[in-house]
Amino acid sequence: MSRAELPSRRALLAAAVVATVAGSAVPAAAGTRTAGAAGAADARRDAARTVDNRAWTSYTDWRGGTTDGTRAVAGARPGLVIARAAGTTDYTDPHTGRTSAWEYARWTSPVHRLEVPATEVVPSWNAHTPEGTWLQVELKGRYSDGTDTPWYVMGRWAAGDQDIRRTSVDDQGDGRSSVWTDTFAIDDAASGLRLVSYRLRLTLHRRPGTRLTPTVWRVGAMGSDVPDRFTVPASTPRFAGELAVPRYSQEIHKGQYPEYDNGGEAWCSPTSSQMIIEYWGGRLTEEQLSWVDPSYADPQVCHAARHTYDHQYAGCGNWPFNAAYAATFDGLQGVVTRLTSLTDLEQLIAAGIPAITSQSFLEKELTGAGYGTAGHLMTVIGFTADGDVIANDPASDDNEAVRRVYRRREWENIWLRTKRYNASGKVASGTGGVCYLYFPARPTSRQRKALAAVGVR
Repeated sequence: MSRAELPSRRALLAAAVVATVAGSAVPAAAGTRTAGAAGAADARRDAARTVDNRAWTSYTDWRGGTTDGTRAVAGARPGLVIARAAGTTDYTDPHTGRTSAWEYARWTSPVHRLEVPATEVVPSWNAHTPEGTWLQVELKGRYSDGTDTPWYVMGRWAAGDQDIRRTSVDDQGDGRSSVWTDTFAIDDAASGLRLVSYRLRLTLHRRPGTRLTPTVWRVGAMGSDVPDRFTVPASTPRFAGELAVPRYSQEIHKGQYPEYDNGGEAWCSPTSSQMIIEYWGGRLTEEQLSWVDPSYADPQVCHAARHTYDHQYAGCGNWPFNAAYAATFDGLQGVVTRLTSLTDLEQLIAAGIPAITSQSFLEKELTGAGYGTAGHLMTVIGFTADGDVIANDPASDDNEAVRRVYRRREWENIWLRTKRYNASGKVASGTGGVCYLYFPARPTSRQRKALAAVGVR
């Protein structure tokens, strides 16, 4: 994100869709109110109406799919690994030009029928990829008219960048739907066409002749059908409290490592991710940070940018790549979802779970921000006694200035709307409540209830 109202590459892609349619332990928190049962029920009803989440995470889940060379492993964190090579394939990395041979094994999920026939689907995955391994995530769906999509590549991913360059895949579509970086989208939602079901396919890769394997702990997707809207209903404040989340500014990294999305001024997503990772106790070692110039403050932010960077999108804002990066830290998992109101966020904050939210706005639409943006991520850490939003906004001059208080009504609208007017007065897209949630692999009972209330399990 830059301080100017400049279109990010993601915003340009999303705008094309809009145009077509138009055509474990909880860190310290202080609470003075709790979200009421009525508010929780309302949030669940809203989520059931517009958002569907499904994830495969258990030993039973991994045994339930169709396997070709993979096997399920039990334990505290069940997963999927390569048991034997199903075959060998050559992969030419489009970002290095290097062709290498890889053994692979595959797992295909059972068909998931969406409770909400969807206009958009965003996958998430959590995995460990030791050096010499990587994975590919694909999606194939069925339309409401009974026909099928092709298999779409939703990401080629590795935690590091020594074997392949993690990447999305452009130019995927069948004339009815398209993949925009990390999002499957119906091309013409106004036609009434929807995705009613899907399968996910994991292809795990390793160097030939080795016993290496990725381990996938979680794979799933969020399907949604959020109505087009310039404004959203106001919610009633139900909780006040604030979580002790570290504060990091992206702005102090201007000019650093321009090969990763032109440097720190565009690093809102990885900076926000690093804040919440460290809130949950995630730390990087001196060895992991040894590549960063020692004169740079907060080298972990540089590391997060490098390890979330999508070499095709040419940015650090790929949503699933950020969630996957968070899950490389011990004991954490991450998902991309949509929430339906600030009531949802209040329930999560009350349970000790901060959230990273995506929004677009003009400077005049968010009092106190001091900038406008076509797309920006920030971390919601609490609510004031009046219900206003307390956010760690990485678009701040320094770490001390990161904590902001934004007016509830303004903030809620810029986050939840799907359409807006940009600085030129033209209709542009809004994210419709997109957020990243990072939380313990073994959440507490209270955390599980809060996550379930917003449709995440």
